[in-house]
Amino acid sequence: MENFIVSARKYRPQTFDTVVGQNSITNTLKNAIKNHQLAQAFLFCGPRGVGKTTCARILAKTINCNNLSASMEACDQCDSCVSFNENASFNIYELDGASNNSVDDIRNLVDQVRIPPQMGLYKVYIIDEVHMLSASAFNAFLKTLEEPPAYAKFILATTEKHKILPTILSRCQIFDFKRITVDDIARHLLHVADKEHISADDNALHIIAQKADGAMRDALSIFDQLVSFAGNKLTYETVLENLNVLDYEYFFKITDYILQGDTSGTLLTINDIISKGFEGQHFLIGFGEHLRNLLVCKDAATAKLLETAPSIRNQYTEQSARTPVAQLLKLLDINNRCDLNYKTSNNKRLHLELSLLQMCAPMMRLDAAQAPQPVAPIPSPVRPVPVAPVPPVAPAAPVIPVAAPVATGLATQQPTQAVSSPQPSSTPEAVETGQVHAVEPAAEPMLKKPAETVRMRDIKNDFTSATSIRKPIQKAGDEILTPDEEQAREAIATPFTQAELALYWDEYAEKLKSESPHLYATLKTSRPTMQDDWNIGFILDNKVQEDDLTLRKTEMMEFLRANLKNYRIQLRTTIAETHKTLKPYTDKEKFELMAGKNPVLRNLREELDLEIEY
Repeated sequence: MENFIVSARKYRPQTFDTVVGQNSITNTLKNAIKNHQLAQAFLFCGPRGVGKTTCARILAKTINCNNLSASMEACDQCDSCVSFNENASFNIYELDGASNNSVDDIRNLVDQVRIPPQMGLYKVYIIDEVHMLSASAFNAFLKTLEEPPAYAKFILATTEKHKILPTILSRCQIFDFKRITVDDIARHLLHVADKEHISADDNALHIIAQKADGAMRDALSIFDQLVSFAGNKLTYETVLENLNVLDYEYFFKITDYILQGDTSGTLLTINDIISKGFEGQHFLIGFGEHLRNLLVCKDAATAKLLETAPSIRNQYTEQSARTPVAQLLKLLDINNRCDLNYKTSNNKRLHLELSLLQMCAPMMRLDAAQAPQPVAPIPSPVRPVPVAPVPPVAPAAPVIPVAAPVATGLATQQPTQAVSSPQPSSTPEAVETGQVHAVEPAAEPMLKKPAETVRMRDIKNDFTSATSIRKPIQKAGDEILTPDEEQAREAIATPFTQAELALYWDEYAEKLKSESPHLYATLKTSRPTMQDDWNIGFILDNKVQEDDLTLRKTEMMEFLRANLKNYRIQLRTTIAETHKTLKPYTDKEKFELMAGKNPVLRNLREELDLEIEY
């Protein structure tokens, strides 16, 4: 059987130019070689699979090459390069810090450093996973690391920089390797696929790159695994099936259902996802990433943060244009809270479905608000004045009733057209229905007074009736007020009692009982108080309650202002200060607590020179 070599080893970079995603580090090392400014010790740190050991080997090979190129790359032709490529170089030593972590191992290393190289310029010691060395081994290594012979170079590599002693860090040049981007990994995988004569879809390679999480070695390992399953043709569907990754289309579909307020479609889609074997939290993580991608697509400056295949970016851009930013932030918040509480939930599927229904709820309310509503008749701004029946008068001349037009600020009554007709007789029924104007007896036959004398007192009362907060004038669609109308409404400040405030406060809380139970409990537990200048005081227990109330504050204030007929109401919230008393555990804490209550104990301890046992 042919000896198979995994892609991570077969296509391991051999020169600085072939290292993927670490251009700043490779350029720095090449310039240091060119300018003869090599340090005695280097520390390469960063995540797994980003090229730390690879760059260490390339650096060791390059500084011992006898025929460097103009771009500071090894020639691969000289004796030093050939011996290195065949793993037979006597100048390059690779040690594993996990298995050589004692003081004796470092002592043997120091003894080897004293022997100069027999061929080449430098002896290079590459210590991988150097953070596994013990503290004693680090201390034994300090002197040699700081002042080694001129021919000795040390390259330390680690994934956990924080575990290395500061005294070691100060003696090394530190290079922080970054995670390799999705696009760089996808391009390298395409290069490997071409070399291996494998047909691979761009979307499939991007899924592999995302699954690798910035590590090239992981990406190549996944690539080999998928090729073993699919053969020479790697498709998007094959990658989804083998890597247990949800298809993008599920996220686009469920987002469309949420934007439409379609609860049925949302529940059926999540049922389809769960029936295929995906965990709910797996969906939450992917859906959160999907919402994040929609958010970054809102601005061209942040669109470059989208790490997906080019063919899918158009779908993100199109759906992002249809989704408001406020809605995206709300969906992200609900998704994040569901993710945090998912593990502790006893009924995980119900917990997930409730969160999705909460996402649909705002759009359902919006659709209901936009539905056509029956237009209520506009009440007349002028009330008819009941008068006693007037005996019929012989029609000496036609009577022209005149109704004075009255403008109230929110509704204007159209003037009645003059009609030449005989004066109808007034009956109690007609007067009661307000269809007949009262006519005073004419003192002079030729002069007719207006049908009704309009007084400012009547206008004031009628203004209050026409602009009642309990029965606002309905308009088509959302109510849009002119500046004058808005000013007139804000001038309304009807006094109200604490009992009325509590009544409408509880009424609004009941509306949130099923939709937001946490805020419902907050409103029912604490009670509002009336303050000066129409301010309502409300005390909260913590910052979480304040954040929940902030999301509903505008809606809540509109409800209270409309029902209390007072548009000057303002809600002032404060967080109660809580003083936590810690229970003493140690003997010292118990003594300090008792001494605080009885200072004589402290004097007694000092006089007797007593010590507290810890």
